[in-house]
Amino acid sequence: MEIPVIITGSGPSLEHALPVIQKARNNCLIIAASSSVLALSSAGITADMVIATDGGCWALKHIYPFYRNYKNANSGFFAVNLCAALPSQCSDTAQLIINDGSFWQSIVLHELNLPSVIIPQRGTVTATAVELAMLLTSGNIYLAGLDFSINDIKTHARPYSFDGFFYGRANRFDPFYSQSYARASLLHKGGSMGIYESWFKEQLDKWPKRIFSIGGNKIFEKGEPTAYRDLKNTDGFFNVVKHENTNNFCEKGIQALLNAIKRSEYSQNLKQELNSLLFPGENKITRNELETAIKAACVKSSI
Repeated sequence: MEIPVIITGSGPSLEHALPVIQKARNNCLIIAASSSVLALSSAGITADMVIATDGGCWALKHIYPFYRNYKNANSGFFAVNLCAALPSQCSDTAQLIINDGSFWQSIVLHELNLPSVIIPQRGTVTATAVELAMLLTSGNIYLAGLDFSINDIKTHARPYSFDGFFYGRANRFDPFYSQSYARASLLHKGGSMGIYESWFKEQLDKWPKRIFSIGGNKIFEKGEPTAYRDLKNTDGFFNVVKHENTNNFCEKGIQALLNAIKRSEYSQNLKQELNSLLFPGENKITRNELETAIKAACVKSSI
């Protein structure tokens, strides 16, 4: 494609960028990190594609608003990796699969005959979103809500999916603002913002000069999306392939891994990759233990 893309993160500056996004809505493709979906929907903005890479069960809280608040949720798209936690509603939503290039993912996707894009893991979903946008279009890319910083005690754009946890347990001895202060302090001490900022700075020389910021960070040059043409319906830009029988996808993928791990030419690489996923921090894992854990992963995913 040649159209411009707006990528939304959940940083505090997203709130200030919302009027710009609303104005450019029909002239751009919007790729939203799942954590920004609630803030977008509160402004009446529906993302064309939601990108999700987090495998934690808490990540589902970010995706639920897509189905709760979007009238046309079933016409949207998801960009997901094989480890992403997804609610059952996603079974009827088109998905663009992200392959991080690992051996085990390539084996599973080949067995299932599923197309995918290869994007290495970057540690933050917004970095993956930028590389995905560069694969999808030659147009300019605009980043909103990618702050690399915290605004006082404000850690994310509002509304934010996790705020309900803090409101729910707030009381006069531990009010919401005190909890927000503690959360912001932990994020400051953790240093993750600085790590992400440094990584993006290092990437600037490698990336094309077509990535801009809609406010919020000191790295990318500021810009504002310009009209391209009316894109009220982006369906024509994607070829959706319907798989008739997806019920046994998990079983087929697991069996492909079990078969591959028995082959001497694949065994060592697979053990190294899967050990770190299924037995983090442990080194001496037998093949039987690994095979049992692989089978258990299939059972968990079907619950």
